[in-house]
Amino acid sequence: MSDQLLYSLARPFLFFMDPESAHDLTLPGLKRAHNMGLTRLLPKPAADPRKVMGITFPNPVGLAAGLDKDGRYIDGLASLGFGSIEIGTVTPRAQAGNPKPRMFRLPQANAIINRMGFNNGGVDAFVANVQASRFYQEKQGVLGLNIGKNADTPIEKAADDYLLCLNKVYPYASYVTVNISSPNTKNLRQLQGASELDDLLSKLKDAQQRLADQHKRYVPITLKIAPDIDSEQIKNIAESLLRHKIDGVIATNTTITRDAVKGLQHGEEAGGLSGEPVFELSNKVIRTLKSELGNALPIIGVGGIFSGKDAVAKMDAGASLVQVYSGLIYRGPALVRECALAIRNNK
Repeated sequence: MSDQLLYSLARPFLFFMDPESAHDLTLPGLKRAHNMGLTRLLPKPAADPRKVMGITFPNPVGLAAGLDKDGRYIDGLASLGFGSIEIGTVTPRAQAGNPKPRMFRLPQANAIINRMGFNNGGVDAFVANVQASRFYQEKQGVLGLNIGKNADTPIEKAADDYLLCLNKVYPYASYVTVNISSPNTKNLRQLQGASELDDLLSKLKDAQQRLADQHKRYVPITLKIAPDIDSEQIKNIAESLLRHKIDGVIATNTTITRDAVKGLQHGEEAGGLSGEPVFELSNKVIRTLKSELGNALPIIGVGGIFSGKDAVAKMDAGASLVQVYSGLIYRGPALVRECALAIRNNK
């Protein structure tokens, strides 16, 4: 029985549950299936290695951050055939996140709204989970670690949280993502402003150079940005990335716009909107970034990928790699293989 058919049978049951409960059921189930060896039966994408940021990715389709915030399910997720796994966002101290309910499906729009608020067990537990995974222990693939700030840390002290997390996760990461674009932590997106971003990137770059000397290994840093920025803001971000020699940029996070889901049940819920409604928004940011950056640093394209055609469109817009999340919820693991094959055939 194919993974596509299996997921089509499981999806009605999962979608009957509220989204966070379904999430809390599915990931432990995947972990059990992996431990029993069942995920070995799933077909995997053909090898299509891409060298980006000095790292060889087995294929260009990765898992976006947010699905596994604490790194408890790395091995199971890796068994689905991703070319990279990004986990987090993690913060220095454990925090519960926002009150429930805080995640909503909008099936008519193939979308999700979440206001999770960086719920996680803190960076020390996060690192312990990474260390315990066979994926890390056996160096099986590319592992991105996504870092953020605690909700109660004043925005003017945000850099302290990012630097603390960077120090903790650096030895275990293939690359580190700095998340300044979640709409669910108050004032976080202020860090995308020109002066705030310059200050943060300067401090991160200094720390990266020190850590590279200390650990005798250079770990790239990427910046994850929002789709809700205009061309002038994108230009400023691109200039700052180049000035501070940041290694890559992830475009994009979720959107706070609601035009695409107006009138739908849950369409006015607070939080970040992901899925198909963010597809063109993120593509526009990618195209503008590409025009500003050229080939100086790579773009990882995220947002609204629901088919192989969508993944190819992200690459055509200027991405070197893509990541999926909401599409995985709606389409299941077969989406990974479909996207990888479409990109491979589009060379």
